[in-house]
Amino acid sequence: MSHDINRRDVLRGLGVTGTVAVAGCAGGGGGDGGRTLKQGVLQPISGGLGNLGKPIRDAAILPFTLLEGNTEFTIDSQVEDTQTDPNAGQTAASSLVDAGYPAVTGAASSEVTIQVAENVLIPNSVVGCSPASTSPAITDLDDNNLIWRTPPTDALQGQVLAQVASDNIGASTAATMYVNNSYGQLLSESFASAYGGTIQNQVSFPKGASSYSSQLSQALSDDPGVVIVIGYPESGVQLFRDYYSGYSGDTPFVVTDGLRDTDLPTDVGNAMSNVQGTAPLAAGPGKEFFTTEYQNEYDAAPGVFTSQAFDATAVCLLANAAAGKTAVQPSPNRCRPSPTPAARK
Repeated sequence: MSHDINRRDVLRGLGVTGTVAVAGCAGGGGGDGGRTLKQGVLQPISGGLGNLGKPIRDAAILPFTLLEGNTEFTIDSQVEDTQTDPNAGQTAASSLVDAGYPAVTGAASSEVTIQVAENVLIPNSVVGCSPASTSPAITDLDDNNLIWRTPPTDALQGQVLAQVASDNIGASTAATMYVNNSYGQLLSESFASAYGGTIQNQVSFPKGASSYSSQLSQALSDDPGVVIVIGYPESGVQLFRDYYSGYSGDTPFVVTDGLRDTDLPTDVGNAMSNVQGTAPLAAGPGKEFFTTEYQNEYDAAPGVFTSQAFDATAVCLLANAAAGKTAVQPSPNRCRPSPTPAARK
């Protein structure tokens, strides 16, 4: 589908989908046109987050398409796959650093983002801005103001989960099932701290297991009023297949952002009518712009963390542009991603 877009629309739309605002980039800033802006993208195209990672990747590269030919800047970009794995993520991030990219949109998984930040980006003074890493542990990184994110922290999502469990479902007891990494453990703890009812069990599970029957048995052993599942689509498919094959399907479940995949019911083979979920959504004056441009480019509706991915790339590009042609990298003090209070580091 073809459509017309002008330079003013592009600049107005960048970085304003509601998840971040841009501070320090307007006016008198030493940004110079007619030069190349370099930006890396580090997302899970495969692995446990592969289904979610592809649309996030698409949203992260959308600013390149919009800017190229509509501004005086040339875009130099490179996309790498983390495979939803910390070791593969570090290798992919090293490829971007070695290629001279001063800023990276990524990663997605909190576990991968933390390892990439500590072992690759921070030691090389490269800016990282994640569109999907929500673990509170990222807040405590000794990062020299290099590591940022555009979604809200799980300290907030834990409160939302507690509200859904108590107010929407009316459950006075709960169990959690969480993937055994930083994302899963800390979000389970965040929910437990915010929940006013009784936490009966908190059960961890590994990624990519062939069966989750034993973990389900443990989580459901005390007949909880609700089960919170924190994980990724790859594991979630098997977990819910095991659940529907062994249980009545009447227990309310709530899944978190990592499992917000529209293909999940089809892949599980069940309507999953007893399941609802939580995830951050975009809002603000740029939401319509982003949604329109995403649909025009990909002939699909935006998904979870896509608006945050667009903003993450846009903020880094704006920082690079504002830093001026002599800057080796976009300075975190020159143009900071300024998330909403809920998302701030």
